[in-house]
Amino acid sequence: MPFAGRHVVLGVSGGIACYKSCTLARRLTEDGAVVDVVLTASAAEFVRPVTFEALTGRPVLTSLWERDRALAHIGLAKQPDLAIVAPATAHLLARAALGMADDVLTALLLARYGPVLAAPAMNDTMYAHPATLANLKTLAARGWHFIGPDTGALAEGPSDRPGRMSEPEAIQAAAARLLVTGSRLTGKTVVVTAGPTREHLDPVRVITNPSSGRMGYALAAAAYARGADVLLVTGPTDLPLPLGVTTHRIETTAEMQRAVGALVKQADVLIMAAAPADYRPATASPTKRPRASGTLTLELEATPDILATLQRPRPCVVVGFALEAGGDGVAKARKKLQDKALDFVILNDALEPGAGFEVATNRVTIIGKGGEPIELPLLAKRDVAEKILDAVEQALT
Repeated sequence: MPFAGRHVVLGVSGGIACYKSCTLARRLTEDGAVVDVVLTASAAEFVRPVTFEALTGRPVLTSLWERDRALAHIGLAKQPDLAIVAPATAHLLARAALGMADDVLTALLLARYGPVLAAPAMNDTMYAHPATLANLKTLAARGWHFIGPDTGALAEGPSDRPGRMSEPEAIQAAAARLLVTGSRLTGKTVVVTAGPTREHLDPVRVITNPSSGRMGYALAAAAYARGADVLLVTGPTDLPLPLGVTTHRIETTAEMQRAVGALVKQADVLIMAAAPADYRPATASPTKRPRASGTLTLELEATPDILATLQRPRPCVVVGFALEAGGDGVAKARKKLQDKALDFVILNDALEPGAGFEVATNRVTIIGKGGEPIELPLLAKRDVAEKILDAVEQALT
């Protein structure tokens, strides 16, 4: 929990996106952060201070002239682990870039030396204006970090250009990365595969498996939260994409093989959490096969073994998965570890309740090249991902 026990100041400037800041304040608080909200006068016209006080359980600062809080903005500049400005309007960015301190929020930002994360939000034309772009460049050169803006509906109507404030979940994910300390994954490139692959019998029928992609997506999200640059190769799945990762969508095992082969050239860590189909039709029909009564005999051939054929142009930590169904799982996993030159293999049982496919939990055994296997209890897949990444970090040099 990156926010547990952390102190965050949330600066809110005046824009319609203020309503999203309420959700952000609530979620940061629920995740264990101490959240102090600072409102500009215009922000207080959109959302009253009492709303944020109810969400955070703490008093809200709205003015440099509040009685008995004359130097509160200096304390809030120096004490918190992170300052978030959401929304960061064009007006706020301009005043911050000029070093102005004409209200409580800009005075706090001018006095701050720690990290600042800003979520710009404004009309799309205002965002594209050279003055705004210059202000963003100036603030970035001073060490500010930015999330968004996104495209989508603005107060004045639909837009296909940037201007919309990022969603609270995206801001929170970016904030979590800035709070990471001591992770060996920070700045590393992590390639993760996830989900099933599909091999077509014809344009409308496929050979596949029930993999949901949850384990791979959890690993991608956890690696991003630890500061890694994450490249996700994903087969077909209905899951929302993990925030902050670069996604490469594929369908067949051969497509996954090509994608991984290209991306591994820059990988510090490769985690093969996908469940690619092992077989494909020897001949795929270009048109839909007519339904016929009786039986249908298909000739299948093996799909590419991605790990066995992978060329590794640079050293990287490689994690494979072994999904077994029955006895001798550890022995089979150890053989896979050796045969495919893995650093770790993650063993789980497809038949165990609460583990395997299409569930939110998993129970795995982490097997490395040295030492005893680490047997984990049944956990949420995000918690399993954290345990796997703990082991990966120990292997990184």
